[in-house]
Amino acid sequence: MKSLKIDTSHSTVGFVARHLVVSKVRGQFNGFSGDIAYDAEDIEKSSVNVQIDATTIDTREAKRDAHLRSADFFDVENHPTLTFRSTGVRRTGKDTLAVTGDLTMRGVTHPVVMNVEELGGGKDPWGNERLGWSASLTVNRKDWGLNWNQLLEAGGMLVSEKINIELEIQAL
Repeated sequence: MKSLKIDTSHSTVGFVARHLVVSKVRGQFNGFSGDIAYDAEDIEKSSVNVQIDATTIDTREAKRDAHLRSADFFDVENHPTLTFRSTGVRRTGKDTLAVTGDLTMRGVTHPVVMNVEELGGGKDPWGNERLGWSASLTVNRKDWGLNWNQLLEAGGMLVSEKINIELEIQAL
């Protein structure tokens, strides 16, 4: 069993939402940390624990970021942290995993399943062992109480209910 820390300077916690029905807007959380217990020999013994600072949301638009921090969405004043705690890991292919766990946003917890691709590992120039993963999942934001929206004159909603979460993780 290897005990790893997420290298936040080489990792990304991002998301994609449809906006105005016609495009996708990307964002990320710039503040997060996490621990990974990784057992390559018995993957089911592995686990992940991640904390995300909701106040660090960044969509490259200050007004939108402020709105996302408000009570309409993440309500960071009352719920400054998002968490993911795995409850199971299973191999689904040669280099793929399904990681189940509890995702908490806005004080609401729901089980989710992340599709994970193992990217490999090796030693960096300073002798540290590094491992990498890409992970993704789709959630309905309303399940966590992120309900705000606006009906568009031409039909459709301003922000999609489905949100794609994308993770690029490097750990050492």
